[in-house]
Amino acid sequence: MAHSVSSPLLPRATLRRCLARIFGLASLWLLCGCSTVGYYGQLVEGHYSLMRARQPIAPMLADPGVDPELKRRLAIALEARAFASLVLGLPDNRSYRLYAELHRPYVLWNLYAAPRFSLAALEHCFPIAGCVDYRGYYRQATAEREAGRLAARGMDVYIGGVPAYSTLGWFDDPLVSPMLAFSDARLVGTIFHELSHQRFYLPGDTSFNESYASFVEERGIIEWRRRRFEPAGDLLSRQRAQLKTLLRDTRERLSRLYASPLDRQEMARRKEQIFAANRAAYLCLREREWHGDRRFDEWMLGEMNNATLLAFTLYDRWVPAFGALFARAGEDWTRFYAAVEALGGLPEAERHAALERLMAEAGVQASSSSTTTSSAGPCAP
Repeated sequence: MAHSVSSPLLPRATLRRCLARIFGLASLWLLCGCSTVGYYGQLVEGHYSLMRARQPIAPMLADPGVDPELKRRLAIALEARAFASLVLGLPDNRSYRLYAELHRPYVLWNLYAAPRFSLAALEHCFPIAGCVDYRGYYRQATAEREAGRLAARGMDVYIGGVPAYSTLGWFDDPLVSPMLAFSDARLVGTIFHELSHQRFYLPGDTSFNESYASFVEERGIIEWRRRRFEPAGDLLSRQRAQLKTLLRDTRERLSRLYASPLDRQEMARRKEQIFAANRAAYLCLREREWHGDRRFDEWMLGEMNNATLLAFTLYDRWVPAFGALFARAGEDWTRFYAAVEALGGLPEAERHAALERLMAEAGVQASSSSTTTSSAGPCAP
């Protein structure tokens, strides 16, 4: 969204601190080997460019040259930012009190990859964030080249645009222009989601981190609406919940298939059948319950594979478990975060066993994703 405000450079002292951090991190990244220098180089370049584009939001609200609709959205963001710290107990810092106009639809593009007959993501390990189930690129063409290389090795691949940005508290993260394509509720929820990563982050467990942040996002929106005397939900929220259930069910069916002793030819045939059932169930939802709303067609009717499914399900695999944990904490945010930290401190096997128990407590069968509270109904695959 265009506006007439210039983008001033950061103060020199701030720039020096940023550069010191960037190149300090770069020196760690370069230790990973010469083959990764190009990848980390584009990370440094892209991050530095984004940091330079930041400007404080508060002065923009007083500037008569700023587009009124942009002002309205930024004002909502600042209100949500204060709410996040005062009510949800999230970090109180300069993150999301700054704005960056990027002139592109996404901040970066994440590349997901998985073997043809597995839902185990191809992991990428970093000095700060630990191992994650995707790799980010500031240029779409670069991500596409790497996706082609992995596909040539027989991997399922998917590239997804990322409209938000978080450095886990290492820098003052800005609200970025792609986030303004969201509805007001999703904009607010995204701020809650990204700040929750600053509150707690467990290196090496993407599903844990994203499910925890997604729970804070969803519950935070509920409390935000309640405080503003707004309706508790809307059509889009219901649609997203139904899609999550549908995709979790598809993931569970594929997990059972890949664990079976079938030969590769038969497994490939049944894999295609499962994805075809997923598409049919989506079309059923779209026509029977959403009155033909096609807003999710690009995602759900495009090429679907293991990597695509990873991108959709990483963010909510354990959300019901964190809901149960929040209930155990008496819906007190301070106690909840303490419980999240304790859970994150467990060895992986113990942590996942505890999450499975919490899933059952939430009404979701252990090792399954079929929930009694958010069903896709007669359209389930």
